[in-house]
Amino acid sequence: MKSSQTKHLLTGITLAIAAAFGSAAYAQTEGQAVSRADVKAQARAANMAGQIAAGELAMSTPMPASTRTREQRKAETLAAARNGGLGSNGLALYRANVVLGQQALAHSTKTRDERKAETLQAARDHKLPRPGELS
Repeated sequence: MKSSQTKHLLTGITLAIAAAFGSAAYAQTEGQAVSRADVKAQARAANMAGQIAAGELAMSTPMPASTRTREQRKAETLAAARNGGLGSNGLALYRANVVLGQQALAHSTKTRDERKAETLQAARDHKLPRPGELS
């Protein structure tokens, strides 16, 4: 018998033994059987006693009370928004990096034919960068 066949045979036997004895560990005996109604009653009692946390996170300590009113918090937030204290919402970055760059390039001093002629001359003089070398 080849070693790979032996290995497969031993693996199969090991899995069969694990399946036979492993499921017995999870089986309940007759003395441990609990009805569905009993389990539901136990869960309901534990829930009423506060032993089961509601939601994803059980809040063991209550949140401290705020020292400011809602109007004060709103006024602070509005003031921070006016002064730029809330950070960038992305629009300012887009404007700085894209729109202003497009506006700068929008008013060229050369015609298309002039740019084309310059590019062709640079190609003839081998002054164009290779693909991927432009920094």
